[in-house]
Amino acid sequence: MFYDVDIFLRWVAAVREAGITIPIVPGIAPIQTWNGFIRSTKLSQTTIPQSYIDVLEPHKTNDEKVREIGIRLVAEMCRKILASPYNIRGLHFYTMNLEKGTKMILEELNLVPRVEAIKPLPWRQSLTPSRRTETIRPIFWANRTKSYLSRTENWDEYPNGRFGDARSPAYGEIDGYGVSLKHTPERALEMWGHPTSVAEVRSLFSRFCEGSVKALPWSDEPAAAETSIIAKHLARVNELGFLTINSQPAVNGARSDDRAFGWGPANGFVYQKAYLEFFASPETLNKLLPVISRDPLITYYAINKQGDLRTNNQSEGPNAVTWGVFPGKEIIQPTVVEAVSFMAWKDEAFELGVQWSQIYERDSPSAKLIKDMMETYFLVNVVHNDFKDPNAIFQGFYEAANASAVTVNGHDVIANAKATLVNGIIANGIGENLKNGMQVINDVARGRGREVEVQ
Repeated sequence: MFYDVDIFLRWVAAVREAGITIPIVPGIAPIQTWNGFIRSTKLSQTTIPQSYIDVLEPHKTNDEKVREIGIRLVAEMCRKILASPYNIRGLHFYTMNLEKGTKMILEELNLVPRVEAIKPLPWRQSLTPSRRTETIRPIFWANRTKSYLSRTENWDEYPNGRFGDARSPAYGEIDGYGVSLKHTPERALEMWGHPTSVAEVRSLFSRFCEGSVKALPWSDEPAAAETSIIAKHLARVNELGFLTINSQPAVNGARSDDRAFGWGPANGFVYQKAYLEFFASPETLNKLLPVISRDPLITYYAINKQGDLRTNNQSEGPNAVTWGVFPGKEIIQPTVVEAVSFMAWKDEAFELGVQWSQIYERDSPSAKLIKDMMETYFLVNVVHNDFKDPNAIFQGFYEAANASAVTVNGHDVIANAKATLVNGIIANGIGENLKNGMQVINDVARGRGREVEVQ
């Protein structure tokens, strides 16, 4: 095994000059991860060219980027070997049971035909052999895969086919991975600035959804490609005070080879329920929950830093939010929303916000603002179970944002509706609005506190 191709070629030249003519087959080791690369080269005392260190080390915490760069480096090394004057006609690859890296190098060298890569699952599978059979994960760690792997590394077995009780075994402590921002303070300040008002924070989150901000504390990378079809909705709900940190659009039977949504074997079809996860102030949440609770197809969980939980879900079981149908296979459900996992994730989610506040000077307006938000806001996840309607999940958010509470005999009604009802009087609008107005009055009188917008 080697990475300095000049050392290898000088050795081959010396062997040939000594009269040895037997075939020489070089051993090629793909670069899979930074830690694996450093460990294997130390054990074998292999010389690493400084040029490799220079381009790989800046990405040492990003396995996918290390592999991408490593493929190019090793492929170029192979080209030099095959182009050398020593008639080397074969390469021996050390796959270490991780054949994907070798296949990608061969594709880079045009030694095998390129095929369009299809993800076996909607999330990237772990390279750890013990997790090879894992097929189900909670959606909450979609943007923090390494943290999920760390917090579940001591599980005796991983969910395959169905997601069992997440309380046994329990999630590990968040300290195992280390809750920290993946950007330097300088880079974080460059991206996020110094917000001093909630409106500025809303704008920051909105610009992330639009693509002009490249990362947030809860997402090290730009927004996923699949969210582009709902980017305008996401930007708008953030401006309205629902600070989204995770989402997926509804998908009704996209082909498994679809560029944005596809995963799994060929000739299959994939589905998704619309999902939103966000932070919201207690006041904003109190406007939202009565509205979305009227939709029987919506389920939600809301929890604050102190652990106060609010939900309309009567089931403790998982809710599959992604599934696929493939020829000759059972239905695969790789992504779920589940209560115990959500409560385990909330500690990490709030701590990331605290870490954000700490990039600013202590007691500065920005530090106080973000810390106060993390102390008082709720973390909320909402699932709309009608996967056929891509816009349904957003309707309740718009309605809630357009409504401000007005008390009528102790019950809230929509204050900015075209007709406002106070003590049984239609204050704005007559005629056609009378019937609707009386219905609201009757509902309030009966103690149902019905909220409607009178047309």
